[in-house]
Amino acid sequence: MAGTFDVAVVGGGIVGTATAMALAQGGRRVVVVEAEGKLAAHQTGNNSGVIHSGIYYKPGSAKARNCADGRDRLYRFCAENGIAHERCGKLIVATDPAELPALAEIERRGLANGLTGLRRLTGDELREYEPHVAGVAGLHVRETGIVDFPGTTRAYARKVQELGGEVRTDARLVGVNRDGPELVLATTAGELRARFLVNCGGLLSDRVARLCGIDPGVKIVPFRGEYYELKPAARHLVKNLIYPVPDPRLPFLGVHFTRMVKGGIEAGPNAVLALKREGYRFWQASARDMAEYAGYAGFWKMAAKFWRVGAMEVYRSLSHRAFWLALRRLVPEVKFHDLERAGAGVRAQAVAPDGKLVDDFFIRGADRMIHVLNAPSPAATASISIGRSIAEMVEAETGRGTVNVTSKAS
Repeated sequence: MAGTFDVAVVGGGIVGTATAMALAQGGRRVVVVEAEGKLAAHQTGNNSGVIHSGIYYKPGSAKARNCADGRDRLYRFCAENGIAHERCGKLIVATDPAELPALAEIERRGLANGLTGLRRLTGDELREYEPHVAGVAGLHVRETGIVDFPGTTRAYARKVQELGGEVRTDARLVGVNRDGPELVLATTAGELRARFLVNCGGLLSDRVARLCGIDPGVKIVPFRGEYYELKPAARHLVKNLIYPVPDPRLPFLGVHFTRMVKGGIEAGPNAVLALKREGYRFWQASARDMAEYAGYAGFWKMAAKFWRVGAMEVYRSLSHRAFWLALRRLVPEVKFHDLERAGAGVRAQAVAPDGKLVDDFFIRGADRMIHVLNAPSPAATASISIGRSIAEMVEAETGRGTVNVTSKAS
């Protein structure tokens, strides 16, 4: 269909399609512009497939607010649209008494974030849920679930199309210009026009912002998360989801066990600096991406703070034995030969100029644009809520020039 779109959404992952769905439901004529040949090609399609409860997040943060609302909306959407999912619950396990204060803080946050049915467990009580787990204490979180996120993304896109919107794949954005009240988007699939642009570019979100003439204020640094999976003979060792108490200094949850909605048990991920934004294997590298890291002061400040953690993650990436030993802390019966390498995902981590890892959602507004510059986990869980919030921002700000920043890089 020719003509000018009301809104162009750049990025066909779960946040981009959820935003487009919300806009289309509000009567906007929307187009989703996706660089790859399919939707959910990167972060959405290469994660653990977990519906997060919201237990970890700082009360009052954008993560906490959107996760609570988005989780419930996602469960309803999946049930209404026949998307594979299950509310199975999970365990957070302290394997050492030194982790008990952090476990108590997680419980406090969960209660503050409105979780119901949290159960504090002794070491023996842990085995009521997971007979093969080892720990001194833990939490059972019943709101956690598993889901097919790529299938969810495709369902969002179908809703967009049913409401008169378009989804264009193989359409990488290469330029944005202004022509009076319209934005002219040049893509590898041709030119299109829109009155408003929403950048949900994920791993490339900061580059998309710069294409639009906007200083993103952060740099995306990719971290690869590598997975193993349990061989069929060992799958009985894990019933649902088993997580460690995470390192409170980092926005990662540590290697854990996850039962997948399509079958099988995944173990991981770690968090290794990727040498390419879409580098799913250790040897994949991009001179352009590495030059960007090297030229960014925030990267070196981050590296100076976390180099020991980073070195350990690289070692665990290269060593099957090190990965196995980390998992054995949770389930001691897992044998070295029970694990085989599986896939990997890449997380887009925004790093501030002072080297801080941006932990919350970070959205920056500009003239006729909204840029989603940090949407880490639980963004997939919270996708419907995030999409509705962005759609409300578009509705409120269309024609008024700028939008309010919903979270800051700090």
